[in-house]
Amino acid sequence: VQLQASGGGLVQAGESLRLSCTVSGMISSVDSVGWYRQAPGQGRELVGIITSDGSTNYIDNVKGRFTISSENAKNTCYLQMDSLKPEDTAVYYCYAEIKRTYYSPVRVFWGQGTLVTVSS
Repeated sequence: VQLQASGGGLVQAGESLRLSCTVSGMISSVDSVGWYRQAPGQGRELVGIITSDGSTNYIDNVKGRFTISSENAKNTCYLQMDSLKPEDTAVYYCYAEIKRTYYSPVRVFWGQGTLVTVSS
């Protein structure tokens, strides 16, 4: 199983970016997909998640600005980031809780990070 994250870049404050996270490999089911971020010199924080039933949850400081969605046919999860602020600058990582077969336990898989830089 591999997770491929993409979509990072350099934008100005107030602009938007959309990150993608595509899951490939042998998969039976995906319980949830989420995004973490790690700003320079800080720990990793959970930004938001989407569960298999489509429910989403976000940290307070991105609510109303960030939206997580999924396109199951493409095994892809998106993080739409609007009204970006300089404090959103970080490396963003996606993860997924996956069962590789029906009888497998749930495991967490990580994508590589993608850098988002927001200039003021």
